[in-house]
Amino acid sequence: MSSVRKQLEELYNRLFNAYGPQHWWPADTPFEIMIGAILTQNTAWTNVEKAIQNLKQADALNIHSIIALPDDKLAELIYPSGYFNVKSQRLKNYTKWFVDSGRFKGLHQLDNPDLRHRLLGVNGIGPETADDILLYAFERPVFVIDTYSRRLFKKVLSISGDEPYETLRLSCESSLDPDVSIYKEYHALIVRHAKEKCSGEANCKHCHVEAPNSI
Repeated sequence: MSSVRKQLEELYNRLFNAYGPQHWWPADTPFEIMIGAILTQNTAWTNVEKAIQNLKQADALNIHSIIALPDDKLAELIYPSGYFNVKSQRLKNYTKWFVDSGRFKGLHQLDNPDLRHRLLGVNGIGPETADDILLYAFERPVFVIDTYSRRLFKKVLSISGDEPYETLRLSCESSLDPDVSIYKEYHALIVRHAKEKCSGEANCKHCHVEAPNSI
């Protein structure tokens, strides 16, 4: 067993023992997951929940409404998520691309590299957002790298924390079995730990605690 694999597995077990299953991503449909992945860019999930609720109350959390709504109306509905004018355009760009690409029936036929490449070609979809969509909406074994995982891995793994996104993603994927359920749980556990324990300070000790129930 490689040292990276061992470290990643030990960290996962510590997090899972401390927090238990997270049941993440909270959404009623895969399309809602995709919309949430775009809305959560540069904002807290609590703000995304408010925006999602606004869309549901307006009966606008669907393909037709997002494409048809005037830009200012869509921006008003997603206002709580921040950067609402930019995100309203990104939602429209993505939804139009999703329809033109054959929706789930068409996109599900693509292999992981091709689907990821096409997602990254959509204006406003970066690596983290693309991987959120791949993992949670399309159920593909892609390891999501975000600010929280970089911070945690820097503390407990042998990385500097500023490696390119692809370097960290591929390192995790090559070290772990391609298990969608584990990748989902791992990402959710890291987010949970970061929100509850991580101060972001260099002298923070939470990530170094070895007792499983004290992480």
